[in-house]
Amino acid sequence: MLDDYSPTQDWYLGKPSISSPLEIFLDNTKTSTEVNKKVTFWFATGGAGFCVSRALALKMMPIAASGKFVAIGDKIRFPDDVTMGFLVEHILKVPLTVIDAFHSHLEPMEFIRPETFHDQVSFSYARMRNEWNVVKVDGGFDLKTDPKRIYSLHCYLYPFFSICPKSIRRR
Repeated sequence: MLDDYSPTQDWYLGKPSISSPLEIFLDNTKTSTEVNKKVTFWFATGGAGFCVSRALALKMMPIAASGKFVAIGDKIRFPDDVTMGFLVEHILKVPLTVIDAFHSHLEPMEFIRPETFHDQVSFSYARMRNEWNVVKVDGGFDLKTDPKRIYSLHCYLYPFFSICPKSIRRR
């Protein structure tokens, strides 16, 4: 997938978990008469992972290095993935390029079709309402041994590894 994106251009690749851009209000503490400024931006969900190009990472360094990233997060009072979106989209004006192959625990994993597993960038899992939100995959491990389906997914994708059951390795 990364072959499609030049490292010399600014890229912020990932997938949001919300259906519209996030809107936040920045505190303006300079004077009591200033109104808080509304800022709107997208962010890639950290649980699914995201990617920034080398060119963009170099532009981020003076703004985010040496504890400045944490300070930005503290100022806007949001977690790291939202802070990244704020920094990239709002401050540096680089839009999020949505890649549907990133998957976070916030989306239903059961709908990712096994025949597309090789095309995905990331998978996730979560326990929700006493049920696991996991990919549906036959990888040779039962649910008790592999409740998060990580071993099963690995053996589905790479059946010849020694950890995979012999029944899978024969495919």
